Amino acid sequence: MHDVIVLYNHPSSPEEFDAHYASTHAPLVDMLPKLREFSWGKPAESDSPYYVVARLTYDSAEDAAESFSSEPGRASVDDLANFAGAGVTVLNIARQS
Repeated sequence: MHDVIVLYNHPSSPEEFDAHYASTHAPLVDMLPKLREFSWGKPAESDSPYYVVARLTYDSAEDAAESFSSEPGRASVDDLANFAGAGVTVLNIARQS
């Protein structure tokens, strides 16, 4: 299994971020081909450097790369400019167990 972890920095307008993420971005991510699981949430720790953390699970790194190269994948990446101006970090994780 392969996870893509997306770490979103704290936005200047949490309300606008939340509205866009829930109504626009998450539905785009749900359309990604070969995506096995998608979950997201806010860290429980109030002092977390991240506002939202998302996990996208694929069978393999190759499936993840193919997914993000697709039309829905490009649309989801392009959408980051619409709400994630505070910055985003993406980690690719090959599960060990």
